[in-house]
Amino acid sequence: MVDLSKLDKKALGKYFDHSVLPKNTTEADIRSGCREAVAYNCAAFYSATPFWTPIVAEELSGTDILIGTGLDFPFGASSAVVKAFETEQAVKAGCTSLDLVMNVGALKDKKYEVIKDELDSFKKAAQGNLTKCIMEVCYLTDEEIVTACKMISEAGIHYAKTSTGQFEGPSMEQFLIMKKTLEGTDCKLKVAGVKFPRPQNAYAFLLAGADLIGTRAAVQIIDALDQMREIGLVPPYKG
Repeated sequence: MVDLSKLDKKALGKYFDHSVLPKNTTEADIRSGCREAVAYNCAAFYSATPFWTPIVAEELSGTDILIGTGLDFPFGASSAVVKAFETEQAVKAGCTSLDLVMNVGALKDKKYEVIKDELDSFKKAAQGNLTKCIMEVCYLTDEEIVTACKMISEAGIHYAKTSTGQFEGPSMEQFLIMKKTLEGTDCKLKVAGVKFPRPQNAYAFLLAGADLIGTRAAVQIIDALDQMREIGLVPPYKG
C-alpha cells in the first residue's frame, strides 16, 4: 500500500497512468498528453488504440514512462483470437503496457472458458510486457467481480483494473471487493473512471490500497496534493 506521507509530487507521479482517450483525439492531443506525462513523472501514458503508439513512442523516447494502450477498447466483445492479434500488433508497434477489456457479456453468462481463453491468449501475446485486464465493474455484481478477479489472477495478469473510464466508474465498495479477493496474490489493483471530485476520490482510492490510478486528469490530481494535505485527506509530507 502506498505511503502518501513519503511522496512529493514527482514521486507521486509513478502511481498514475495518464491518458488521452476522447473519440476526437488528434495527434496534437496525444503529443500534449505525453509531454504532461513526462512533466509529472507518470508511470505510463495511454491512448485508446495502438494507432497512436508510434507517436507516443516518439514522445516518450529516452524516458522510463511506459507506452500504454487499450485493447478491444472500450467494449471488449471481440473474440480471443482478435484480442490476441491486436495485442501482438500493439507490442510490435512499441507498447510496453497493455490494458485488455474483458468480455463482460461472457462473464455474466458464466461462459468462463471464453474468459480463460482470452486472458491466456492475451498474456501470451503480450510477450512479457505489463498486462492489465479491465472488468468494467459498474456492470458487474459483487459475485461477478470476485469471479473476474480470481480469473485475472490465475491467468498471471499483472493488474486487475476497475473500468475503462468511458462509462460509470467504480464505487469504493466494489474496489474493496477486488482488494479482498486479490489479497495474497501477485495481482495488483488499478482504478480508472474516478468520479468527481476527482482529486479527493483518487486519493481515497490510493489510501484504500490502489496501486495505480488511470485517468485523463493526472495533472489536476497531482497538482492537488498540497491542497489534500491542507484539508487533512492526505498525511503531511515526511520525506
